[in-house]
Amino acid sequence: MKIPPDFRKRVLAREWLTGTFLNLGSPMTVEIAGLAGFDWLLIDHEHGPGGQDTLLHQLHAAAATPAFAVVRIAQNETPRFKRVLDMGAMGVMVPYVSTAAEARAAVQAMRYPPHGIRGVAKFNRGAGFGGDFEEYYAHAHERLLTVIQIETPEAVRNIEAIAAVDGADVLFVGPTDLSYNMGIRDQLESPAFVAVLRQVSEAAQRAGKAAGILVHNPTLVPKVRELGYTFTALGSDGGAVRAGLLGFAAALRGK
Repeated sequence: MKIPPDFRKRVLAREWLTGTFLNLGSPMTVEIAGLAGFDWLLIDHEHGPGGQDTLLHQLHAAAATPAFAVVRIAQNETPRFKRVLDMGAMGVMVPYVSTAAEARAAVQAMRYPPHGIRGVAKFNRGAGFGGDFEEYYAHAHERLLTVIQIETPEAVRNIEAIAAVDGADVLFVGPTDLSYNMGIRDQLESPAFVAVLRQVSEAAQRAGKAAGILVHNPTLVPKVRELGYTFTALGSDGGAVRAGLLGFAAALRGK
């Protein structure tokens, strides 16, 4: 399995790159999304129901598409990184990172020695079952993408230090958690929340990193783009399925 050699560079160059969240645990929706034209896919194993066996099939499905596959792990723990990277994840999203030390721990877990502490095994899917290991080992730290989630007021207070961590490629706002933790539940267009979004984006730009965010409402896409968010996701497979089925049911009822 080959990691695209230029995708991380495109992210750090703050190119507009679009994604969506996949939280149903379904390989089928991963493949559908990957063929829909998104640049990247977020396979959600923090809140999604999928397990390790499901993830392997989801990564197989992603590989049948041009999209870059990022996996969100459930917690910032070293063994979780090893598992998803060995399975072939091209990037990892790390939830609830609130300090520079936590960001550094995540980056260390992403990288093989001497760049980090990731355990080395040659026979894994990420390294082409051993056939591509030498290239993978030499370049993984340059090509794998580390996405750091900003979800707490503490993270916002520490945003400059987090952004300065080498290898913390994307500062990704989790808008639901962050707004709840700020005490302004789902008020994503409030002045206080917009000010925080601007603060995160500006810190990322100063550090040569990208700012990312998930939005559920298409009307918010121009706003976050204007604020400097370039690694942007819209919606989820679960949300799309629910909205579509509700629409079908309403149409059949004549409403």
